[in-house]
Amino acid sequence: MIYDKKPIIKVIIPAYNEQASIAKVINDIPKIVNETIVISNNSTDNTEINAKNAGATVLKETRKGYGFACLKGMDYIANQKVKPEIIVFLDGDYSDYPEQLTELIAPIINDNIDFVIGSRVKELRENGSMTPQQVFGNWLATFLMKLLFRAKFTDLGPFRAIKYDKLLALNMQDKTYGWTVEMQLKALKQKLTYTEILMKYRNRIGVSKVSGTIKGTIFAGIKILGWIFKYSFK
Repeated sequence: MIYDKKPIIKVIIPAYNEQASIAKVINDIPKIVNETIVISNNSTDNTEINAKNAGATVLKETRKGYGFACLKGMDYIANQKVKPEIIVFLDGDYSDYPEQLTELIAPIINDNIDFVIGSRVKELRENGSMTPQQVFGNWLATFLMKLLFRAKFTDLGPFRAIKYDKLLALNMQDKTYGWTVEMQLKALKQKLTYTEILMKYRNRIGVSKVSGTIKGTIFAGIKILGWIFKYSFK
């Protein structure tokens, strides 16, 4: 263990109309987490109430976008007196298994790794949990990162953990669909140590706001490819 005492761990969960799933996500997060922060991204249902009742800190971000929500959570943490050692990002739709957080952060705690991605491998995925366009998009993005940057990523999985100081150094900017790939590209550029942990993945509760719509899929694809080609010329 690289820390003298138990590290402070904070979880950031962007959520848009996840009233049916958010409490399940929060309740399955291991007790080693010091604070779970749910950012309601313009939710119009009971997401905020259910998250608060489940014990999470609830913030509001009215500007729609995954990146906007994540940045709101980071801004909240930046204003706290005691800073965490590890930040975990997790979706609010219950497609990931929050109890696997202990496996996700183990390389950081035990091996001093900077950044860990939860990889949603086919063998551990529930049938139908990822759409064909998601599977193809992940393959294309990680293939291009391997080709252009010699990366070893196999997924753009949203369930991820990173040392807090390394996250700040990435100077994250993307406000919408490109958040995950931006983090991975900047981690490569800054030569962070990274690894992947194989993750189980199930059908989400409710309809995806990105892969569940043609518009969302197209815009996500454009954003992801845009970040990759932008960094290939830097």
